[in-house]
Amino acid sequence: MVITSEGRLRSRCLMLSLLLLAAWEAGSGQVHYSVPEEAKHGTFVGRIAQDLGLELAELVPRLFRVASKGRGDLLEVNLQNGILFVNSRIDREELCGRSAECSIHLEVIVDRPLQVFHVEVEVKDINDNPPVFPVKEQRVLIYESRLPDSLFPLEGASDADVGSNSILTYRLTSNENFALDVKTNSDDSTQIGLVLRKSLDREEVPEHNLLLMATDQGKPELTGTVQLLITVLDVNDNAPSFGQSEYEVKIFENSDNGTIVIRVNASDRDEGANGEISYSFNNLVPATISNQFRIDANTGEIVIRGNLDFENMNLYKIRIEATDKGHPPMAGHCTVLVKVLDKNDNVPQIALTSLSLPVREDAQFGTVIALISVSDLDSGPNGQVTCSLTPYVPFKLVSTFKNYYSLVLDSTLDRENVANYEVVVTARDGGSPSLSATASMSVEVADVNDNAPAFAQPEYTVFVKENNPPGCHIFTVSARDADAQENALVSYSLVERRVGERALSSYVSVHAESGKVYALQPLDHEELDLLQFQVSARDAGVPPLGSNVTLQVFVLDENDNAPALLPPGSGGGPSALSQVVSRSVSAGHVVAKVRAVDADSGYNAWLSYELQLAAGGARSPFRVGLYTGEISTTRALDEADAPRQRLLVLVKDHGEPALTATATVLLSLEDSGQAPKASSRGLSGAAGTETVLVDVNVYLIIAICAVSSLLVLTLLLYTALRCSAPPSEGACGPVKPRLVCSSAVASWSYSQERRQRVCSEEGPPKTDLMAFSPSLPACPVVADMGEHQDLKDDSLSKVSEFS
Repeated sequence: MVITSEGRLRSRCLMLSLLLLAAWEAGSGQVHYSVPEEAKHGTFVGRIAQDLGLELAELVPRLFRVASKGRGDLLEVNLQNGILFVNSRIDREELCGRSAECSIHLEVIVDRPLQVFHVEVEVKDINDNPPVFPVKEQRVLIYESRLPDSLFPLEGASDADVGSNSILTYRLTSNENFALDVKTNSDDSTQIGLVLRKSLDREEVPEHNLLLMATDQGKPELTGTVQLLITVLDVNDNAPSFGQSEYEVKIFENSDNGTIVIRVNASDRDEGANGEISYSFNNLVPATISNQFRIDANTGEIVIRGNLDFENMNLYKIRIEATDKGHPPMAGHCTVLVKVLDKNDNVPQIALTSLSLPVREDAQFGTVIALISVSDLDSGPNGQVTCSLTPYVPFKLVSTFKNYYSLVLDSTLDRENVANYEVVVTARDGGSPSLSATASMSVEVADVNDNAPAFAQPEYTVFVKENNPPGCHIFTVSARDADAQENALVSYSLVERRVGERALSSYVSVHAESGKVYALQPLDHEELDLLQFQVSARDAGVPPLGSNVTLQVFVLDENDNAPALLPPGSGGGPSALSQVVSRSVSAGHVVAKVRAVDADSGYNAWLSYELQLAAGGARSPFRVGLYTGEISTTRALDEADAPRQRLLVLVKDHGEPALTATATVLLSLEDSGQAPKASSRGLSGAAGTETVLVDVNVYLIIAICAVSSLLVLTLLLYTALRCSAPPSEGACGPVKPRLVCSSAVASWSYSQERRQRVCSEEGPPKTDLMAFSPSLPACPVVADMGEHQDLKDDSLSKVSEFS
């Protein structure tokens, strides 16, 4: 039969029409298509993007791609229209061999988010392979003594196609001596042979030439032929025969070499040499069989000579010949089917693909980390594979298809606790004993800026001496960020605000990288004794995170202010104090009082008074109170005392070094009279009043010292609890503050009222200490030094009443 090119063209058109009817279905997350083999380039397979629910506009941005394991580029997708088409020649026989089902498995992968789809494209068989005989000529030897109906096996043809395209029918050219016998074996294979219809006569016809044709049932039909050369032999007219024409045996793979598979036995009715049988493989047995088995020519034992591997071949069809030693020899034939049974001898294979690393620590649950596929060359339970993960990891395996898994995030990540996970995937088959394989992967956790810089404590206390040099280092702040890289880079800055009428940045600055705090100008305790501000620490993440710390800078007093004398009158600056004294006053009478103030505080503001010796070393009838500044007589005045007394009073503070001021007191002595007596009575009354006030002020000073001591003790205790380590000292050398109180027998000897200003985040300046003159009643809090003038004038006016 001749098949023209026109018939082949019609066959292809028929297959193309079948292509247009290809359908897809969704099941277990899979799309199915079908395409005939040998389809032309560009042949439409299916609208894959539409069937997968993907928009055409998102194919390129989401990196749409198709992967086919071991299938090359047979199929391709047009990213503009989402159509799956044939890209290169598809040969079903090359892809799947004799398998009844043949399909191409595609993995469709898209990113953002990562998704995997599985597509099965079934390759339909077309009748493109004609039947083929193993040889062009088959030689058959037949003794003339063979009886009619004798059967002579022939090698049939094979067709690479499947289904109806591979079902063969045989025809033999017309001949009166031979007919064709066709039977189907238990393995659905076809066994053909020549049947002798009429006895042969070698002397008449020594050879017969026949043509054997094999035709498949495809459309159009294809035919293959082989030439049969039949030689008629003489004499030995009985061939060996086997008990059965086909034997079946089962044996496990990996059996040892030398293992006996089967022993075949044939008998020959002849006697002598014509009845002696030797066994051998048919000369058409392929090398795959002769390499795996051997047969003992004398016993008919078939033994293993090579390694049997179920995964390479699980069925061997061995044609055995039993030949006698007659002249000519005669042979009997049988077939041995060796079925190889599977053993669990293949370890599962693991493939990790499409790793999405590193994983951000703020990734959502269900984020796909990797795609995992497993396989096992064994079959049945030996090839059924299950996957598992190492315990105690924040991931899990999700099955997406048969033997395909996705490694997804199952719980929250925290890079600061665990920065890297070693994930071990274990694949175990269902054999007994089971075999397993492992694959490890390192999952790195990428940092996100989720930790703000943190200071060791929320507040620091710093002590700095006043009059510090500009630019001196007073403290260093340090914050730690638990993040990594740029998210952990900390920079420091001031939280700007106003300090009075000036900006905070005019007083202090902070180095952005080191956190060192500098005083930009000399600090004055009398102007500002507490500077409270905040330093901000901010990282370099996106968005940046930050935190603040509070610094309390106490400015310690230095003895930089000399005592200042209060003027005796309500006018102008300091001048000499003039006073008229009656000669009749008794010893201990207060005749005048020197008043002075010191802008410093503590010991630096504690004043004492000394009377300078007169010229020539003469003893003066007057003395001055050490801490009160009151000038009183040491004895009764007499006529020998000069009428004009000039006293020099040295006012000195207790600082280191001490600073001084000198007051001049001019006393005029007059004889006693009516007016002086009245003055004396008035002075005595004033002295009595002052004595009472002194007693009251002593109690006030004692109370103030007690409260101040309690305040300082509380401050020191608070500082000790808040500071885990002593604050770093700058170039200014901060020192501990001192608390000074007068004794029970002494008193504050100056009239000064100071308003201590505390620079804090909010609120007006607050008064924390008031000192009152022992000779004056308590007065309201004053806001600045201008009010000291009023206080001085009032004090002097009271003293002038004694004159």
